Amino acid sequence: MRITLAQKKHVIGSKRENIGIIEKTAADADTDLLVFPEMFLTGYNIGDSYWREAETVPGPSSHAISRMAVDNNMTIVCGMAERPVPDTGRLYNSALICTPDGDMDVYRKTYLANFGPFDDKRYFSSDPELPLFETPLGKIGVVICYDLFFPELTKYYAINGADIILCISASPSSTREFFENVMVARAIETTCFVLYSNLLGREEQMEFWGGNAAISPKGSLLAKGPYFQEETVEVELNMDELYKARVGRPVLSDTRRDVLKNLLE
Repeated sequence: MRITLAQKKHVIGSKRENIGIIEKTAADADTDLLVFPEMFLTGYNIGDSYWREAETVPGPSSHAISRMAVDNNMTIVCGMAERPVPDTGRLYNSALICTPDGDMDVYRKTYLANFGPFDDKRYFSSDPELPLFETPLGKIGVVICYDLFFPELTKYYAINGADIILCISASPSSTREFFENVMVARAIETTCFVLYSNLLGREEQMEFWGGNAAISPKGSLLAKGPYFQEETVEVELNMDELYKARVGRPVLSDTRRDVLKNLLE
C-alpha cells in the first residue's frame, strides 16, 4: 500500500490556490492514499473568516477534490471547515475523505483544543459520531490534531477493525515534541500503523513545523518529513506487519471492553 503525506505550504484564505496544490500533487503522485493536513483548504489560524470560508459536504471544494480522487485512482484526505446542513450557526473542523470510486465522507474533530493560542470552541462543535472508513485500502480511523492525545479514541478504532490511524494536524512548533512522542505511543498501544500529516508554514504567531511521519504497529519510524521544509513523504506499508505486531504483543485482544466502554460513556 503506497502512502503519500503531502508536506506543502498552503495559501491562507485561498481555497482556489490550495485546491490547485492538491490537484498538482495528486497528478504527480503514484499512490493509493494522498493526505493533506488539518485545515489545509483555508489555513488554520483564520479567525472569524471561518464563517465565510466553511462549506457543506458535498459542496464546491469537496466535489473538486472528489474528481481528483477518481481521476487519479486514489483516496484523498484533506482538512477543511465544514458547514453543517441545516446550518446551526456552528461549524465542524473536518477531515474530508474522497475515494477513487467517487464516495466522499467526513470525520469531525472530537476533542476541540481551547487553551493557549487555540480557540476551536469559538467556531466549532464536536460530533459524537466515531466513523470508521471502509476504503479500498481497508479500514481507517481518522483523528484531528488534539484528538491524538486521547488514547480511548484510537483504541476504539483499533478494536473495531482499524488497521491505520490517520492524524491530520495543525501543530505549531511549540507542541512538536508532544506530538512526536504521542504518535509512537498510539501506534504501540493499538498495533496500528499511524500516519501523521501536519501543516507547514507561518500563520501570524504560529509556525507549523511539518514533520509528517509514518509509524509502524511496533512503534518504528518508517518515514519522516523534514522540519519547516516542503517535502512529499512517501512510504509503502507492508500489511503483514500488523499480524506480527498483534501476535507478538496482543494489546487488542487483551483490551477490556468494559473499561473502554466506561471511558467513552
